[in-house]
Amino acid sequence: MESNQAAASSMEIERVSTEPKSVSIFHATKPKFEPLKAHEISEGRVQFRKVAVPPHRYTPLKKAWMEIYTPVYEQMKIDIRMNLKARKVELKTRSDTPDISNLQKCADFVHAFMLGFDIVDAVALLRMDELYVDSFEIKDVKTLRGEHLSRAIGRLSGKGGKTKFAIENATKTRIVIADTKIHVLGLFTNIKVARDSLCSLILGSPAGKVYSKLRAVSARLGERF
Repeated sequence: MESNQAAASSMEIERVSTEPKSVSIFHATKPKFEPLKAHEISEGRVQFRKVAVPPHRYTPLKKAWMEIYTPVYEQMKIDIRMNLKARKVELKTRSDTPDISNLQKCADFVHAFMLGFDIVDAVALLRMDELYVDSFEIKDVKTLRGEHLSRAIGRLSGKGGKTKFAIENATKTRIVIADTKIHVLGLFTNIKVARDSLCSLILGSPAGKVYSKLRAVSARLGERF
């Protein structure tokens, strides 16, 4: 009897010892921080941008001022003003500016208008991150003087701007020809195609040959995307 009781008690002791011990594990929660605002990223300092106004764009700027002011101030939350003495458009961040990159986007938008782009086209710089403006001069491609330069500018535009519009529509870009300077607004790949076509025209290629190349390249671009 006694031996049976001793065996039972030893079994109980063993059973108790085999039960797993409950250990309380403390799970540390990750800290949650609110996203920093534009003025907090720069340690409270206000950031500025200044865009010079060329003399020939002063009157168009006065006429289209509200169309420029509205998207910059109300949508991008950037302060904008015209410094009449320095003849520059000044931009600065506000306390409620959602993103610090908005300042540079607005500066690019105003700069595109100064280069001669329409507001309808330039405002796309505020909406899309992939757009940019590429500028070059005719003398960068080929040194031309006198009537040769005039004929090259004529080839770029075409009769009534037909050639320029054809390149714009085929490459989905916008082109401004200001004397000997050429500005192209669009995506990187599209700008490259448009620039190659413009360079061919400057070097003397007839418009028909450029059109046929454009058709092939634009079809290839359409297949890729």
